[in-house]
Amino acid sequence: MMLTERFTQAVDYAREAHASQTRKGTDVPYIAHLLGVASLVLDYGGDEDQAIAALLHDTVEDQGTHHEALIRRQFGDRVADIVMACSDGSLESKAAAVTPEAKRRDWHERKRAYIDHLPSASDDVLLVSGCDKLHNARGVVSGLNDPAVGMTVFDRFTTGREGTIWYYGEIARVLAERGAPMAKELQGVVREMQRGVA
Repeated sequence: MMLTERFTQAVDYAREAHASQTRKGTDVPYIAHLLGVASLVLDYGGDEDQAIAALLHDTVEDQGTHHEALIRRQFGDRVADIVMACSDGSLESKAAAVTPEAKRRDWHERKRAYIDHLPSASDDVLLVSGCDKLHNARGVVSGLNDPAVGMTVFDRFTTGREGTIWYYGEIARVLAERGAPMAKELQGVVREMQRGVA
């Protein structure tokens, strides 16, 4: 499969949309995550639309709901539908939770709803979502294995160690039940995550 100019346009769109964003707890530009997810999607047999959705999967969630219409117009309904199904909220909806307690409650509600929607999600969504979670889980394990970071990697997340391990474990379980192509690798990374805190 050859990638077209659309893919290049999506890289530029993602770079501009997330220009001021870095990965949690690091100085790494956020686009590194988006490129990593797109690479995994292609590694696991994804097509150009799926790879573009991977580049854009966090745009609405992190940068605002106005991006849905822009993505739909520039990249089409299939890409936009994947992006929306891979989003567990939006910049605006997450901003409504102000206190730490409200943020934790909001996090649990969003993550539970996200897990519950995966069993009936399309194969498009499973591929992009699974590759997103795999890339993120690898990042957690990388932090655990870094002597300068270690267990403090969980301080980057709203619900800390317990919530993070629960969430990735549940995602891995559902993806395995659905037979998603990256499920086995994700299960292995989640086991590493669990061993790292044992």
